[in-house]
Amino acid sequence: MSKTARYQGPLPLDQAKSKFVLTPLEDSRFHRDGPRANVEYRDLGMAEASGGRISAKHIRAVQPFDKETGWHWHDMTAHFVYVLKGWVEFRFDGMPEPVTVVAGSCLSQPAGVAHNVIRQSDDLELIEINTPADYVTVECSGLPSARTAS
Repeated sequence: MSKTARYQGPLPLDQAKSKFVLTPLEDSRFHRDGPRANVEYRDLGMAEASGGRISAKHIRAVQPFDKETGWHWHDMTAHFVYVLKGWVEFRFDGMPEPVTVVAGSCLSQPAGVAHNVIRQSDDLELIEINTPADYVTVECSGLPSARTAS
């Protein structure tokens, strides 16, 4: 099956559909000002490269996991997690069993679906990619489907 390019190319660098951005480890710092206290975050420069269409973060555990995140959802259109080291366990509204994502595995989190991080390894390290780069996290009180089932 033949496919057609979405636009005429190749493009000169100054007309590319995204910016050239390289984010070396030694030039970018991890920070602790994200939503979870037991991990630190490193921006990988994809929001800048894509004009805010996509974000990528390198996230790693810095403290033992001591409590669930609680049920919440993000107003994203796509949300992906690739585990580099360790493991993380989620609950997703509408799924009867927890989902464990181990090193080398990739998870496409259903966009807009409530979830809860219930456990993680002390050595967890992952890459998180989402669209758009700027989004809102909304806390839920309890399991969302339990409220709508009655």
